[in-house]
Amino acid sequence: MDAIKYVHEQLAKKIDFPKFRSGDAVAVSYRIIEGNKERIQVFKGNVIQIKGTGATKTFTVRKISSGVGVERIFPFTSPAIAEIEVLKRGKVRRSRLYYLRGAIGAKARIKERKYLRVAAPVAN
Repeated sequence: MDAIKYVHEQLAKKIDFPKFRSGDAVAVSYRIIEGNKERIQVFKGNVIQIKGTGATKTFTVRKISSGVGVERIFPFTSPAIAEIEVLKRGKVRRSRLYYLRGAIGAKARIKERKYLRVAAPVAN
């Protein structure tokens, strides 16, 4: 086995987060330690990219705060992440949504992915 792959497997913490992909709106709850106090802060935004594999896998979330775009990169293996909640599934055609950085207003919106439930045929 490759030595780097072995180290990544040993360091990677197995955390079960919901499956999400680029374009999805997520709320990431992460722990912030200030002095001797600890609190949980929620970062809500759209996933614009998922990058890497194994222990180095990260995802970038972008939100608009007071008219300014804010991006934050979260490692999947970070112990500071308390919870990830998928708020909305996005309908996008590419995996890296860098075009959202220049988009303003309605152009920056991502359509929601709709799933159709198909009933199974009834055998008589």
